[in-house]
Amino acid sequence: MTRWSFFVILPLLASAVPACRRGADASPGIPPAAREWSTYGADPAGTRYSPLTYITRENVTRLDVAWTVRTGDWSHKKDGTTGPAESCARCHQEEYKFEATPIIADARLYLSTPFNRIVALDPATGALLWRHDPGIDAQLERNEGLVSRGVAYWEDGTRPSARCGKRILFGTIDARLLALDAVTGAPCPDFGDSGTVRLDHEVGRVQVGQYGVTSPPAVVGDVVVVGSSMGDNRRVDMERGVVRGFDVRSGRRLWAWDPIPRAPTDPGFGEWTPEAAAKTGAANAWAPLSADPARGLVFVPTGSAAPDFYGGERPGSNVFANSVVALDATTGRMAWHFQTVHHDLWDYDVAAQPSLVTVRWGGRERPAVVAATKSGFLFFLDPDNGAPLFPVEERSVPPSTVPGERASPTQPWPTLPPPLHPMGMTEADIWGATPRDLEACRQLFASMGSSGFFAPPSLDGTVMYPGYGGGFNWGGVAFDRERRLLIVNQLRLPAWVRLTPRTDPERGNQVGTPYTMTRAIMVAPSGMPCVKPPWGVLMAIDLATMERKWEVPLGYMPGTENQPGAETWGSPTIGGPMVTASGLVFIAATADQHLRAFDVETGRELWRGRLPAGAMATPMTYAVDGVQYVVIAAGGHSSLGAPLGDHVVAFALR
Repeated sequence: MTRWSFFVILPLLASAVPACRRGADASPGIPPAAREWSTYGADPAGTRYSPLTYITRENVTRLDVAWTVRTGDWSHKKDGTTGPAESCARCHQEEYKFEATPIIADARLYLSTPFNRIVALDPATGALLWRHDPGIDAQLERNEGLVSRGVAYWEDGTRPSARCGKRILFGTIDARLLALDAVTGAPCPDFGDSGTVRLDHEVGRVQVGQYGVTSPPAVVGDVVVVGSSMGDNRRVDMERGVVRGFDVRSGRRLWAWDPIPRAPTDPGFGEWTPEAAAKTGAANAWAPLSADPARGLVFVPTGSAAPDFYGGERPGSNVFANSVVALDATTGRMAWHFQTVHHDLWDYDVAAQPSLVTVRWGGRERPAVVAATKSGFLFFLDPDNGAPLFPVEERSVPPSTVPGERASPTQPWPTLPPPLHPMGMTEADIWGATPRDLEACRQLFASMGSSGFFAPPSLDGTVMYPGYGGGFNWGGVAFDRERRLLIVNQLRLPAWVRLTPRTDPERGNQVGTPYTMTRAIMVAPSGMPCVKPPWGVLMAIDLATMERKWEVPLGYMPGTENQPGAETWGSPTIGGPMVTASGLVFIAATADQHLRAFDVETGRELWRGRLPAGAMATPMTYAVDGVQYVVIAAGGHSSLGAPLGDHVVAFALR
């Protein structure tokens, strides 16, 4: 095993473990396998639910830091050298996004870093067991930044003790799929080319640095399924958003599914023009995948076809883009699909991992795939055929005024649950912390040519609310299976977008269209959002009634603590929640550097723990030797402005 000289381990708090070891509750009766958070979303279904009950609503105030580790990413410079963390504070500030959720399997904690280093830790102490550095080019430029959300685990049922009988599967930002021995961290020699499969083939013309993987793959049986991430809005003929399944032992490609039908024999080809089908890129699945091993399905969330804000080169509904698609994990054959946005012009991807939950409705329990979308809607779908469990209406939406564009005349609108996000922004919604801010926001709003929910981008500018970040984003949902509650956090930030006639056919974004695009979040001169708060909320949906059980502002904006009413403003959020059987919701995701615990029944905040950096990630939990730990990646996020770092922090009862 090689040591990582830049990995710093802070001391374990002496009081944290003994106090918890003496405690006893229902958790010891849970089978060991059920105590593990073995996939990105806790389980293949992506529920972010833990059956552990050591930490309760009564004792959560005793949580304290058990251990903290630093990954070394923050001392990694663009020239490839290393040095003190402070010397690199500007190196990747505009790109750095520590979004990982660790997993625990076979008594090891595994996580990935923005530089794609894969690390195995002792889950009780944080001690380094091994690390693997895939050698990402330190000067790699990516529109989507340095991002990694996690890894996947697989165990060979026939020979788990053999070399690579337990594997870590991981996709890199420079388009590689890696297989590592989960025990040692060494590449698996029988997988692809000495542990590596290249992913930048069979996906069209690839621009260096703009095509890779940021979310963990899904493992179903002996198949590892991987999507892709790509820099948005560069051109029409971007890389193809192909989803592929590989043999987990050999790395051999078993199947490939393109969300844009390319041939007359492909399902859905008749809903595209042949010209658009041939050249349009993207519609890729950049968000985490989920799976239903019993049905043999993998649930794929797809994004917009290229480019996001002008669709004149891709007429029609753009079927399979902006959809949840169920694929047979063995063959890649499409079992069903459901489109959440037709002919997307707002970057309203299905950004969240689809989650398989149980709905108690009409006197019986029914399984459902829930899709949380950037448009702010939740769709509940039958996992067997993709049909909505509740009526979805096609409602009329505004037409486009841009020459060459033909917006969809309708958009799907779920009737249950009722809308959870404000549907569009009006002049009455404009807000400013000061008179100067308020006037600037009013002027910005007045300068836009259009507004309203699903108002298409225009040459005069269009207000988008929800903005292009959502609504709901990759943080996803958490499902309390005991109480039938769905826990979600929502971002409420307006944005604007403007199209400009192109003057140079090869310069600017959206190459291949008649227009370039400019977009931004609507903020005042002070940097505060231009819409009435709260800007981030946490809520619970009762799946027996499909009504909001509670909603509370989440977090606060740093620097506003002493302003009247600031505690009700919330913070923009990036990340997601998890829930435990003991009735606790844990979430970070805010700009204010805290991990919080809420009562799942009421939404009351019970505890908050200060973090060394922002935590734009989703927490996880596990138990070792009678101690329950809650772990969060605290490294900040360049888009939210929270302090950056490379910390992984574990909390336990003191």
